[in-house]
Amino acid sequence: MSQATQNNPLNLRGILFTEFCSADTKFMHDVFMDFGFSKTKKYTGKDITYYNQNQIHFLLNGEKNGFSAEFTKAHGPAISSMGWKVDDAQYAFEEAVKRGAKPAEEKDFPYPAIYGIGNSLIYFVDRYEGGDSIFNTDFEALAEPEIQEEKGFIEIDHLTNNVYKGTMEKWANFYKDVFGFEEVRYFDIKGVKTALLSYALASPCGTFCIPINEGKDDNNNQIDEYLDMYDGPGVQHLAFRTKDLVASCDSLKGSYIETLDIIPEYYDTIWDRVPWVKEDKERIKHHQILVDSQADNTYLLQIFTKNLFGPIFIEMIQREGDRGFGEGNFQALFESIERDQERRGVI
Repeated sequence: MSQATQNNPLNLRGILFTEFCSADTKFMHDVFMDFGFSKTKKYTGKDITYYNQNQIHFLLNGEKNGFSAEFTKAHGPAISSMGWKVDDAQYAFEEAVKRGAKPAEEKDFPYPAIYGIGNSLIYFVDRYEGGDSIFNTDFEALAEPEIQEEKGFIEIDHLTNNVYKGTMEKWANFYKDVFGFEEVRYFDIKGVKTALLSYALASPCGTFCIPINEGKDDNNNQIDEYLDMYDGPGVQHLAFRTKDLVASCDSLKGSYIETLDIIPEYYDTIWDRVPWVKEDKERIKHHQILVDSQADNTYLLQIFTKNLFGPIFIEMIQREGDRGFGEGNFQALFESIERDQERRGVI
């Protein structure tokens, strides 16, 4: 075990896997395939299927009993657990509990685990490289794997939590106190009818971020809609990083995956604000990709799907030296989600 530091007390090294659960695993499977994942393995002795694209590892849990089945009953389609990479799983677990985390000890879990957002699980995994990786030791190859060409998605860039009003600081402190996350952004966003607060945290290993959102009003804002549909706090979306977002969007044509509509006027001014974008501007506009920049000659491209699994959606992001979250797009994005809510009769 390498020496833990004050800034990284659990020796966190990044996200290993995300586990999804649903009563309708067929639809989740179809969406994963549309995103360019390959289905290659299953967890030995259980109905848990493994999907992979570059450094993104998904598990789809179809078990009819146990933790994920109960989680599905409570929340519908959900992200029931994540596996986080550490140097020493037992050490990380014990240290997390010492630092205030609630241990998940009452069930037969495969790896040391604590309870995270919305009582989902955070597993600590120290076997994640080479032949000793859990994907090689704990999973077996499918007799009929479904291998397909990837669509350019490399890794999970960030995952966003939605929480009840007044609890954002509590959850921020959970990530800070237990893991050593640090605050990197704070946003106060107002739409035409609704508003929210967002607080972004960076992992101590520097490999991913966790923004936390809470609603700011009582007008059924998009955060409260999520909390109502999901019946509690949880992961609102994952962001997939890609090296070429335009090409990734091209590859999604004809799939289940629909993205949010952005008002055409958005593109009247964006090139004045970020003139150094290298990608084809007409293709960016065609896909309704959002553009932002925190500094000269850096930028990011991002796009958001409509809800895919219950209230959960996916963001796709390309970073060209920009470590922000598309702050300049928050207003346009917030209003786009409001328009989608209006179309669905929510507000």
